[in-house]
Amino acid sequence: MPSPPATTPMDQNLRSANRRLIELRMEHADLDDAIDRLGPQTPEQEFLLHRLKKKRLQLRDQIALLEAASQPDEPA
Repeated sequence: MPSPPATTPMDQNLRSANRRLIELRMEHADLDDAIDRLGPQTPEQEFLLHRLKKKRLQLRDQIALLEAASQPDEPA
């Protein structure tokens, strides 16, 4: 049986970054669903809705940073 190909630390970092990006996208989608289902009804729900939207924006920023870091630099 052939041994699995050796992975370098760089390969592992890339995989973990891709995995993290997928996790963040899934969490963002879950928040989208929760926000859509919640809708404003009571002051408590308004507060929760505000917190969920803030968290969703933070996730979107993290996703954008990871995507930018994973793209190679273009030559000038």
